[in-house]
Amino acid sequence: MLSFVAVALIVLSGVVLSTIWAIKYYLETSSMTTSIENFLEEQSGEDGGLLPLKDITSEERAEFENLDYKATQAQMDKISKAISEGANGFLFAEYVYMAKFMVGFSIILLVFLGFGSSWTKAIFTTIAFLVGSISSIVSGWIGMKIAVLANVRTAVAAFRSPGESLKEPFIAAFKAGGVMGFSLVALGLLSLYVLIVIYHIFFPAALADDIEMTKLMYECVAGFGLGGSSIALFGRVGGGIYTKAADVGADLFKLEGLEEDDPRNPAVIADNVGDNVGDIAGMGADLFGSFAESSCAAMVVSASSPDLHNNWGVMCFPLLIASGGIMVCIITSMFATECFSPTNPSSVASSLKNQLIVSTVLMTPVAYVLTVFTFPAEFTVSNIEGVQDWYIFIAIAVGLWAGLGIGIITEYYTSNANAPTQELALNSDTAATNIIFGLALGYKSTILPVIFLAITIYVSFALAGMYGVACGALGILSTLAIGLTIDAYGPICDNAGGIAEMCSFPSIVRSKKTDPLDAAGNTTAAIGKGFAIGSAAMVSLALFGAFVTVKNPDNIPVVDVLDPLVFAGVLVGSMLPYWFSAMTMKSVAIAAGDMVKEVKRQFDTLDLMNGGEPQYEKCVKISTEASLREMVPPGALVMLTPLFVGYVLGVRALAGLLTGILCSGVQMAISASNSGGAWDNAKKWVEDEQLTHHYATMYKEDKVEFNKLYTKWPLPPVKPGQPQPEEVKEEDRVINLAVGFGKHTRQHNAVVTGDTVGDPLKDTSGPAINILVKLSAIISLVFASSMPNWDEHGYLGQALGY
Repeated sequence: MLSFVAVALIVLSGVVLSTIWAIKYYLETSSMTTSIENFLEEQSGEDGGLLPLKDITSEERAEFENLDYKATQAQMDKISKAISEGANGFLFAEYVYMAKFMVGFSIILLVFLGFGSSWTKAIFTTIAFLVGSISSIVSGWIGMKIAVLANVRTAVAAFRSPGESLKEPFIAAFKAGGVMGFSLVALGLLSLYVLIVIYHIFFPAALADDIEMTKLMYECVAGFGLGGSSIALFGRVGGGIYTKAADVGADLFKLEGLEEDDPRNPAVIADNVGDNVGDIAGMGADLFGSFAESSCAAMVVSASSPDLHNNWGVMCFPLLIASGGIMVCIITSMFATECFSPTNPSSVASSLKNQLIVSTVLMTPVAYVLTVFTFPAEFTVSNIEGVQDWYIFIAIAVGLWAGLGIGIITEYYTSNANAPTQELALNSDTAATNIIFGLALGYKSTILPVIFLAITIYVSFALAGMYGVACGALGILSTLAIGLTIDAYGPICDNAGGIAEMCSFPSIVRSKKTDPLDAAGNTTAAIGKGFAIGSAAMVSLALFGAFVTVKNPDNIPVVDVLDPLVFAGVLVGSMLPYWFSAMTMKSVAIAAGDMVKEVKRQFDTLDLMNGGEPQYEKCVKISTEASLREMVPPGALVMLTPLFVGYVLGVRALAGLLTGILCSGVQMAISASNSGGAWDNAKKWVEDEQLTHHYATMYKEDKVEFNKLYTKWPLPPVKPGQPQPEEVKEEDRVINLAVGFGKHTRQHNAVVTGDTVGDPLKDTSGPAINILVKLSAIISLVFASSMPNWDEHGYLGQALGY
């Protein structure tokens, strides 16, 4: 049994080490140069040769030598400043909305819990809610600040790295992601621990012999998770609408012949801003909420145990796991920068995937040691007697390895190095077939992740009931710092590629460096989303168990599906992810429509194709206003539905609602995220001329099969715009393929269309569903004590005499 001092040492050691590591990475990132102006002079060798350019072709070398470095430097400074100002401006406007929400929802908490339960609970829950909200806001802000600092440094590192080396830009983006990962976990761990210690002063009988006081204290602490997840909702939905309004608006003009991130396109700055506010700040707030909610769920359930409620070490066990995970992630991150840094484009994704594998392997024994030294040899929890300490370790380990499995499966389905995404690209002769194959890929990709989650839930529940499920969620999130690091890496590389294109860097910088890094980033972003929805499923079920434990008069977490109220709730809950997705996707379409009109206006009036100056700020304003306007209805749906059902129809109907949301939402979120990720990487596969390479290889290795396939479409012209030749020699076909399947062709237009459809799926609706799943459950838990009793109808039923 760990003492108060031992727990404090472990937790605070994790906080200090994580903070030091985040500061280290920040200093190393900020010290990287943002200058290319004197590049040629700095890199001259003794023989007069240019060392970084020795491994490239003479044509590529000429691009470096003929570049106007002064003008390029000025353009890069201007663009990076515009991205930073746009991101800061949006977050400030969004945080004003959030501040108003925090005040309004605090009043709701005080009134409902004060009159329905007790004013003590109302006050302390509201304080915890505000602490969680502020911590989540700070987490998102830190992530955004380091992202806009690192994007230009990653682009410059790609420019300056020798030959086709990816090590320098990879490390730049990885370390910047590490700042977000380690600082967020440190902040969450410290704020939750300090909150618990302070609350113990006001609840002195808790964690002693008064089990009811312990339960009350930790039900108040659960407000921390509610605050974190509430902010994540607006960060994810608002940021997602922002980024996809800009991205879709910009992508649609690629169909008119513009390149990706063409500086003449007025929407490109808003697009790059969106990567930071949606995929960085939004994801940071999302996973902060998962950490807070999983910790609160475990503590609320263990507070009901007669054997654990007075054990300080056990009641702080989620924090001990998080602290141990920090130490594991620090060691793992050293492997990325020293051992697994990529040497070629094909090794980027594996370098990042190895981070998940190493952290999982190292975390397993750490979890065992913490479990054995924290729990009594045998105890009762969740009304299950005879639970052994090693049962808890198994529950954590199953969750930990299930998270790894979900990550690997997600990588398989979304990486363009693997068969599913390549098959998608190969079946993109038309936009219709591209979309059909992409949807099928997303649906199929749900199979194994759901099986992994089902196994985790079954094993953990069989061993330790709902407390075991909560520990399974802790296992998935135990290596959160690394998960956040590789997730933040992707948008940073995306921004770096955009800067390289908008500044007209030599073509090798974009095609051989930032594009491969970005393609891997799309995959890691999909892994991060799979990781988030997997943890959300476990967290939601754990919170559901805590909710039922609080409301069931016998403290027996049993929900009868044959109860008509419960079953009706299941049906309605299963519908909510569809309603929520419809609202968010429609919001993206509305905002993107506004963006397209503005971009078209500028092309029509400013002569952008012939040197006119784009008005980037107008597109940034459109995305900002549209996202803030459109994020309110989906947010209201998520926040108000559980309250309406719980108070008006009763908690049994609410239990069914939560079950339906969980079961439906998991499938939708995984499918949407993976379809979108695969569509994006299929587009990059085509743009990298891999489709051309595929058919050229087929021509060389199997001419019979090639000719069979080739009859599916007319022979492409030798060059775009030229008429179809009457006769083409067989040996010219491979050359023609390079023209027929590259950029700005029918196949390319098809994959761009698929990517545009997938954008709101993978970056708005899909990721936001996991917050719907979690937030519905935490709201139900926090308000549970003021709702009607388990065996009673809601206020509507009572009014009707039932």
